[in-house]
Amino acid sequence: MQKSAFYRAVAGVGAVAVVLGASACSPMSDPATSQAPETSATPMESMDAGSMLMPSGTGDPFTDARTAASHMPMTATTLAGGFVTALDIPGEVDSDAATLRADLTALLQEHVYLAGIAVATAYHAGADSAQFEAAAAALDTNSVDLSEAVGSFSDEDEAEAFLALWREHIGYFVDYAVAVKGGDDAAADEATMNLQGYTGEAGAFFEEISGGVLPADAIAENLVMHVETLSAAIDAFAAGEPTATDTLQEAASHVVMTSEVLAGGLATTGALEGDVADEASTLRSQLVAGLQEHVYLASIAVFTAYTAEDGVESQAFEGAAATLDANSVALSEAIGTLAGEENGTAFLELWREHIGYFVDYATAIATDDQAAADQALMDLDGYRPTAGAFFEEISGGELPADAIADGLGTHVETLAGAIDSLKEQLVDAG
Repeated sequence: MQKSAFYRAVAGVGAVAVVLGASACSPMSDPATSQAPETSATPMESMDAGSMLMPSGTGDPFTDARTAASHMPMTATTLAGGFVTALDIPGEVDSDAATLRADLTALLQEHVYLAGIAVATAYHAGADSAQFEAAAAALDTNSVDLSEAVGSFSDEDEAEAFLALWREHIGYFVDYAVAVKGGDDAAADEATMNLQGYTGEAGAFFEEISGGVLPADAIAENLVMHVETLSAAIDAFAAGEPTATDTLQEAASHVVMTSEVLAGGLATTGALEGDVADEASTLRSQLVAGLQEHVYLASIAVFTAYTAEDGVESQAFEGAAATLDANSVALSEAIGTLAGEENGTAFLELWREHIGYFVDYATAIATDDQAAADQALMDLDGYRPTAGAFFEEISGGELPADAIADGLGTHVETLAGAIDSLKEQLVDAG
């Protein structure tokens, strides 16, 4: 495996670790919402006994991806809160309305990416494979979480009705994906008609639970765009187009806008404190979307590197890596806008240095080089104080270096476990 090519595949994953591992466990985080993943961590046998870093994963890469992504809303709140305070940005970053918008942003964006990953898995391993079943289970867990969020503004029966409706529309997307891959135009047309019918039903549902604040026609029109953009992404994956990940990103970007519309209506219905559209709330949701997207685009890039016929030399991988890199640059530019262009550049340089150690780890396990994997983890351990000092400086002390370094340890272990799971399911399982 060529290191330079694989570097691009895992760049986004390692990049996120700098921010996410640092801030998720900082004093600015809420300990009550900071939960360790339900995994079993096994120390690497050949590591120095003095090192406490241990890969932690479930063996299920889809569950592990969700675990990594689940840190995003908390991290976004932490970072947004620091910038709002430092720059005197108007609004409330942690109001009930801001929280609702951030939650819907995360859940709806995750829905699109998990759906895309599930389709890619079905095309790679088969719709009857254990890998697809695991991908579909992760997607369904997202559906349940979304139904609970919507259910907080309605009664139990309505929440169950939404879940049934939402699962039904996912089933239609599965029908569409199978039909397109199989060249069955009639079945694809039928699935499309079913999806179009779903948009009207969903529109009526939201109008009812919002007391008319969310008009059925407006919501249905919005959902038509969701159907069209995600269907386009499925078409691209089925055809093996190098731009498939770009198309999926467009679908995910659309539902981020949808989340603001739904949050606005539901916040009004529930008379929530705060404003979903104020600058602080908007910053928080933008960070949620950018950071979470980075994790899922990184997962897709690694997935593609492991599954494409020509691996890292394939056009599919090059396309996925390009989409990931565009997100990485955009994220560093966003940080630069808030903290200054010079700090944005420094962040990106620091980010890439840190990524190199994760590349070393991912390359080592792909080639079963245990000694190199151990060394990569120790290099990551030694890197943490440097990252801590950087974030303490740019945050004016809001993110203490020691706390950041401690948080990075947890994220290194989780990320290493996720990489292990990807190898186990996509390489070792053939």
